[in-house]
Amino acid sequence: MHQQLIQSIVEEIRSNLKSNFLGKIFQLTPLSFVIDLGIRGKFLLVDLEPSSPRLYLSQRRVKDLDKQSLPLSHFGQSMKAQIGGGHLVAIDKDKDERIVRLSFRVEDELGVVSFRRLLIQLTGRAANLFILDELNRITAALRAPKGLGQQLGEYYLPPPGNESSIREPAVVFVGSPSQAAEEFFTTYDKDRDFNARISSLRGQTKKALSQKSKLRDNLEKDLADHGDPEAHKRLGDLLLANVSTASREANKVRITDFYADGAPTIEVEIDDNTSLQEAASQSFRHYSKAKRAREEIVERLGTLKVEIAELEERLNEIDRVARDRDEATLSTLQPQKKQPQPVGKREAKQQLPGVRRYVSTDGFEILVGRGARDNDNLTFRIARPSDLWLHAGDYPGSHVVVRNPDSAANDN
Repeated sequence: MHQQLIQSIVEEIRSNLKSNFLGKIFQLTPLSFVIDLGIRGKFLLVDLEPSSPRLYLSQRRVKDLDKQSLPLSHFGQSMKAQIGGGHLVAIDKDKDERIVRLSFRVEDELGVVSFRRLLIQLTGRAANLFILDELNRITAALRAPKGLGQQLGEYYLPPPGNESSIREPAVVFVGSPSQAAEEFFTTYDKDRDFNARISSLRGQTKKALSQKSKLRDNLEKDLADHGDPEAHKRLGDLLLANVSTASREANKVRITDFYADGAPTIEVEIDDNTSLQEAASQSFRHYSKAKRAREEIVERLGTLKVEIAELEERLNEIDRVARDRDEATLSTLQPQKKQPQPVGKREAKQQLPGVRRYVSTDGFEILVGRGARDNDNLTFRIARPSDLWLHAGDYPGSHVVVRNPDSAANDN
């Protein structure tokens, strides 16, 4: 807050004082309070959020405050116990500091009089709220204090900083300084909330776009690794057609390519312990696998293309909403919070043949393929687009899928 505005608010509060006592204390957030100082229709709002500390008189209704308030924190209880019912005798702002002191005359049940100060430190990251005794020793602090003169039991000292050397421009407002402050902070809070929502939404969308793009790249690589299905089928047909005419030398097999013009002789590599019939069967299995994989991958790539385009369009829309400050559209872009669905204690698990099922220490369901055919079934038929797929590159072994619980809820 601007020092001139703080001083004007202090003078406004002082002008409303007659024989005022500290009444009820309402805690709105862990770092903000609304305090009844006996000013008709107005309450003292104190907020020590480091990013925007503030102090001003605010028009509130007790009924609304009762609904909005939290149970008093430890500091709130200390404030109530030490200065509750105290007579407010003075309010002052420290010169060249964003520090306001409210002095109270407190009389206990035995008639013993003491003085306490509620010190409001509106100093950015060091913003805090203290209770001081008659000797200016700190008896309670709202935030964990740091630095010399800020610790419990110490004589209070302002936080380090050369405030007096800062020459702030004059502020101009019409009417009540508290009203001007409240209007400013209402707009400020609204803008800050809007920007935070935009930032969160943009981050979520970029993350989703990155995941979809990475999945697309991996699927394109898988498609290339599976090869051309027709090439596998062609090799199988040629091996069967050349069973009686092929010549072999170790793992080199020379066969006639009846599909090519002129039927040239070609050389293929086949393990010398594998017959041509067995090699042909392997080629046909590769053909079936590659054909099935190509169909699945091409379909998923088509879906991903649409999803990526939608996410890119969504990012452009978020940028437009941010530029135009379009609150209505922002609300429609934000995902609705999911309502928890009741789950039975003995929910029947879907039987997945050829798949081993585990549960991680974090509660995630893990599916592991048992063999090559099971791996294909797990990867291309059971796994969802948003599940996590794991496999050791360039090595044979099981495919592993970690279930995304959010995708399961959406499927239901």
